Amino acid sequence: MAVRKKRSISMPPDLDAQIEAAADAQGLTYSGWLAATARQEFTIRRGLDAVAAFERKHGPFTAEELASAEDWAASAIQRSARTGSRPRRTA
Repeated sequence: MAVRKKRSISMPPDLDAQIEAAADAQGLTYSGWLAATARQEFTIRRGLDAVAAFERKHGPFTAEELASAEDWAASAIQRSARTGSRPRRTA
């Protein structure tokens, strides 16, 4: 069994209700949803940090490069929706 650390947190009731609904919709526990969302946030931050580091070294992305990246991302989302794949979960 995985080691878990228990926490007691406080939050506004409306946010609590949104988290509970999102967790239910994804078939996760409240804690599982919070953990998955935190992991996703940290992944996004690492990605943004990597982009910033790249741009510091090589200069900003061009409008053409950004448009190409947007097209690739939209295509990846469409492929994911067709195959029914879900984001990978890390333990």
